[in-house]
Amino acid sequence: MFMIIKQISIFIENKMGRLSAVTKILKDNNIDIRALSIADTKDFGILRIIVNDPDKACEALKSADCTVTLTEVIAIGINDEPGGLAEATDILQLNSISIEYMYAFISKTDNMAYVILRVNDNDRAIEILSKNSVKLLTSDEIYNM
Repeated sequence: MFMIIKQISIFIENKMGRLSAVTKILKDNNIDIRALSIADTKDFGILRIIVNDPDKACEALKSADCTVTLTEVIAIGINDEPGGLAEATDILQLNSISIEYMYAFISKTDNMAYVILRVNDNDRAIEILSKNSVKLLTSDEIYNM
């Protein structure tokens, strides 16, 4: 489905230079990061990224012995104003769709904020959000931002 976005999760040791090494691999392969999130513990972190060419990025990272997984997520556009996110999360909650995690970024060209969501049921979330006039972004829109 074209509304599904490929997110790359990279397991990285929480050591000086590891994040730099990963971003250099992406740079060397002409991969542009569109959004990112890092969750860490004392010993390791998980770098979640949306890039312009996820398949190429995965191949390059795996070739460099990085531990990489692809996860299907969705992306929504919300009004960049107080309550914009609440409207979307309320719709999901009212329809018993669980949000596992999310991260956001703001567009430079319009008054929209964009949110990457990992939910327990992508297809149902897409259907419900569409019916409630929440802007869903296609993979092409995200990858080409």
